[in-house]
Amino acid sequence: MSETKHEADVAFIKALAELLRENDLTELEVMREYSDDDSLNVRVSRAAPAPIVAAAPTQVAVPTAAPVAAAPAAEAPASAEADPASHPGAVTSPMVGTVYMQAEPGAPSFISVGAQVSEGDTLLIVEAMKTMNHIHAPKSGTVKRILVDDGAAVEFGTPLVIIE
Repeated sequence: MSETKHEADVAFIKALAELLRENDLTELEVMREYSDDDSLNVRVSRAAPAPIVAAAPTQVAVPTAAPVAAAPAAEAPASAEADPASHPGAVTSPMVGTVYMQAEPGAPSFISVGAQVSEGDTLLIVEAMKTMNHIHAPKSGTVKRILVDDGAAVEFGTPLVIIE
């Protein structure tokens, strides 16, 4: 396993642990296949709080994680340089997953710094549970910064690109 892949796997596992904590889940399991003979199976769990004993048996609904909309950008323009997520042109990840800058290995990247994009153009792909989710430009403009690397693990709300 290459060092870059190992680092991406560690970042992915950390993102899963954070998702577990943020959504007050007790267990999360993911199987990721890179190729026919290479995969990653991860189960992240934590001890559940002691159950309350009831007089009669009850059914408990299992909470499900739903995508959370990104928080609105902060009003302080000075903090935009320090925190890319607060930049008014930041495009954030709508989900936990892996970023891909091109449609397939060896293909040209969707975007590059300085490229002009139109509203609705594909900026990159976030793969989540073997589903390729195209992330589209919310507005027309110029790509000023690309904040993630190809193959990087991202969380909900992670800034991906800045368009001005």
